[in-house]
Amino acid sequence: MTKSAQLKTMKKKLDHNIWYYSEKTVPLAANYYSMTQLSIIVPVYNVEPYIRSCMESIFRQGLNETCFEVIIVNDGSTDHSMEVIQDIISQHSNITVINQENLSLSVARNKGIAAAQGEYILMPDSDDLLVEGSLKPLLEKALETKADLVVADFLNMTDEEIEQNDIHLLQKSVFSSREKSGEELFLQDLNPYECYVWRTLYRRGFIIKNKLTFVPGIYFQDVPFTHECYLKAGKCLRASWLLNIYRKGHESSTFSFNKKKTKDFCIAIAKTWELTHLEGLSPQVQDKLKTDVYASFSMMIWITAHIIKNHSDRKEIIDFMRQLTPDLWFNKGIKQKIGSLIYRYMPYWYIYLRYLRKNFINLSRK
Repeated sequence: MTKSAQLKTMKKKLDHNIWYYSEKTVPLAANYYSMTQLSIIVPVYNVEPYIRSCMESIFRQGLNETCFEVIIVNDGSTDHSMEVIQDIISQHSNITVINQENLSLSVARNKGIAAAQGEYILMPDSDDLLVEGSLKPLLEKALETKADLVVADFLNMTDEEIEQNDIHLLQKSVFSSREKSGEELFLQDLNPYECYVWRTLYRRGFIIKNKLTFVPGIYFQDVPFTHECYLKAGKCLRASWLLNIYRKGHESSTFSFNKKKTKDFCIAIAKTWELTHLEGLSPQVQDKLKTDVYASFSMMIWITAHIIKNHSDRKEIIDFMRQLTPDLWFNKGIKQKIGSLIYRYMPYWYIYLRYLRKNFINLSRK
C-alpha cells in the first residue's frame, strides 16, 4: 500500500472514530453526568423589539435550570438586541453567549449545535414565543422514548393579537402524541411550505450521527434541513400540543426577493433535490419528495418571471439553477413533463411563457 493510500485509510478510521465517539459517548455522558437534557439555541440578529419576550418565554417552561442550557448566538447584531436581555443573561447561570460577525442564521445555528451539550436540541426563532409550560411534557416524552424528532403544533399571531390575548392560556388541549417512523412523518405531516425548524425537538445524537447541518450563508436553509431530517429519522413523535407562537407579518424581509435571495432559493432547491438520490427511498417517498421540490421550483420560476425585473438577472438565475441541478426533471403528469422539457431545452422561453401566462390570466379576469 502506498504512503498516500495509508494516510487516506488512517484519516477514514479517524473520522469514523470521531463520529462514533460523538454519537455513542457524548449522549451517555449527558445522561449520567452532566444532566443536560436540553439545549435551546437562540440565534439573535437585530430583533430588539422581540428578543426579551422570546427569552422570558423560555424561562416560563417549568424546567429545572440545571437540566437545560440556553445558547445565544449573536450574529453580529447592530441594534440593542443583546443589551435588552443583559439582565436575563446575568440572572441565569445556564445561559451561554456566542458572538460572531454577521454570517447568517444558518451559520449561527450550526455554531449553536456544535456547542450544545443537551440530549435534545430546540431552535426557536428569536422573534417568536414559546407557550408557557409547553416544553416540559414534550421533553419528558422525548427523553422517555428517545425519539429522533418530536414535532409539535404552532399558532400564527400578529403582534397586535399577541398583545390583546393572554398567551399563557392558549394551551387548551390535553397532551397527546403518536409514534411514527421518519417515513410516515414525511409522507403524512411535512408541508413543503412549512419547513419550520423551531417546532421540533431534535435528538442531538441523531444530528451528529447523520452529520446534519444547515447550508451556510443562505436564506431558506430550513427547507433542505427539514426534508433531510425527516428522511433519515427513525422513531419520531407527532405531538398534538401547542409549542410556538409564530409572529405573522415579519415575513416581508425574507420574502422581498432580489437576485441574491432567489439564488439562495435555488441552492435550497438543489440541496433538497440531492436527497432524491438517497438509497433505499420507497416509491411513495420519492414521489412526494419530487412533488415537494416541484412546488419550490415552481415558486422560484414565478419569482424569477414576475419579481426579478432585470432580464440579465433572470438569465443568471436560470443558468445558476441549471448548473446546480443538471438532472432536474419532473414527470408527474403532462404539465410537469412539458414544463421540464421546455425548461431543459428552452430555459429562457420557459420564464417568458410563465410571464405571459400570468398576464393572460390577469387580463381574462378583468
